[in-house]
Amino acid sequence: MGSPGAAPVGRGERFRVLGLLRGDAPDPSRLRRLAPVLGLHPPDLFAIAGVDVPDDLAPVDPRAGRWVPGLVRNAVALRAEQRNALRGYVASLPQEERVRPAPTPSALDRYPDGPGAVLMRLARNRNLDRTALAKTFLVVTGRYWSAATYGGVGRGTTPVTPDLLADFCAVLDVPSDDLVSVTGVALPPSGPAAAGVAELIWDVRRLTESQVREVGAVAESMQG
Repeated sequence: MGSPGAAPVGRGERFRVLGLLRGDAPDPSRLRRLAPVLGLHPPDLFAIAGVDVPDDLAPVDPRAGRWVPGLVRNAVALRAEQRNALRGYVASLPQEERVRPAPTPSALDRYPDGPGAVLMRLARNRNLDRTALAKTFLVVTGRYWSAATYGGVGRGTTPVTPDLLADFCAVLDVPSDDLVSVTGVALPPSGPAAAGVAELIWDVRRLTESQVREVGAVAESMQG
């Protein structure tokens, strides 16, 4: 987790603030200032607070999300130091300007408040719709949950199980303790996730479709 800014507050205080935000309607400027203090990416704090993410914090190109599972498939086959090098390559790419406004979530993707809705909003911050999320989870964790299952998670009709939360922890660049706090679900014992994968997913959210495809091709070439 690499959110820049002031040193994060202690775990207990962070949990208290997150709990307060979920019952509040905070000012967006306050969320921007508070996120680094809590050790979170600003868009993720918007998601936790149930506030729409501003255009300048949203993924640049919604078309790029469909290429993320393939990129991740290539990245998990790399050694940790290779994944770090790949992240360095991503950081070297120019930041393209947004060519169209961030899309408004469809009615199916506007979920009632609840722990599952928070998880799905966090996934949307990574440019992952339900289909891309299902494919990415399968690559990272080896478990397959259908796209419809994630819709149920967001609507609250499919409960967030410990295994499902563990899968979100492996893909989201968010402290697992915070996800436990906002969902109220305990994590099962699990092995370590591939280092740098969740961070890479976060890194490419600000890239265009052609850039994500390019990064995927670089990751594939690094396997050889």
